[in-house]
Amino acid sequence: MMIVESMIRNELSDGMKRNYFYRLTKDKISLSIGADEMEVQSYGIEIERQDVVNGSIVNIEREAVKSISPHRHKVHNLLKMLCDSCVSPVHLIDILGEYIDEYIVDFDEALKEISAY
Repeated sequence: MMIVESMIRNELSDGMKRNYFYRLTKDKISLSIGADEMEVQSYGIEIERQDVVNGSIVNIEREAVKSISPHRHKVHNLLKMLCDSCVSPVHLIDILGEYIDEYIVDFDEALKEISAY
């Protein structure tokens, strides 16, 4: 997995600083067409939150979805939405669930394109 883009957001709450890191990741996923396996480029999202008190990290939470779509622009738009809304790693799956379900067909389309060559 490779990080191809990062967004950072900082929030202050009750004397605690929360640093949010929103990362667009890139990887490959193996998919089957009949008896053949093909590798398709895949983009995902990782969110990390660091809780900082008096300059020391007291807690780290991280969650990721490895494969959302083979289309970078779609995943980038989701990443921006998550960052703008200051979504916590705990809520990543809840927020992205419907998008992941919708974007799954992108992998079928990518396989069709690859197999046409």
